Amino acid sequence: MGSVVSSETTVSVQHEWLSAGVAGIVGTVVFGAVQMAMGATGVIAVAIPALYGLSGPNLAAGWAIHLVHGALLGLGFALLATRPAVRPYATQTGTAAAVGLAYGLVLTVPTAGVAMPLWLSAVGFPNAPPLPNLTLMGFVGHGVYGLVLGATYPTLRRLL
Repeated sequence: MGSVVSSETTVSVQHEWLSAGVAGIVGTVVFGAVQMAMGATGVIAVAIPALYGLSGPNLAAGWAIHLVHGALLGLGFALLATRPAVRPYATQTGTAAAVGLAYGLVLTVPTAGVAMPLWLSAVGFPNAPPLPNLTLMGFVGHGVYGLVLGATYPTLRRLL
């Protein structure tokens, strides 16, 4: 009986991770589309590839890297969403979207606000943004990411 419980727990944890990773990718697709619609294609095509030493513009590499980042940040959302205090809110689309929105807005500070300018400066990118890089576009984009991530997560948990 102990192995059955362990197996169910493992499947459940794997299910949470998969759902959050895929929801992170979905959120990133929408976030990237918003960025491009707002005229920030250069962030995806030039700045994101530059983080990894790739010269741009390279839209395909930028999108691939952005999607990986979104999936990894989706896993961070799973850590939050599975906490006992948050779990009840992460199971319904509306409340999970609100949790995701908050998550996305908070992520703006360490990711776009701090890590990206420091990382781009460290790799010698000539157009590295200032530190801190806290812009309205950054908050809008990451807010959209989090909103879509949060709204998608409970649906994927039920489907996958």
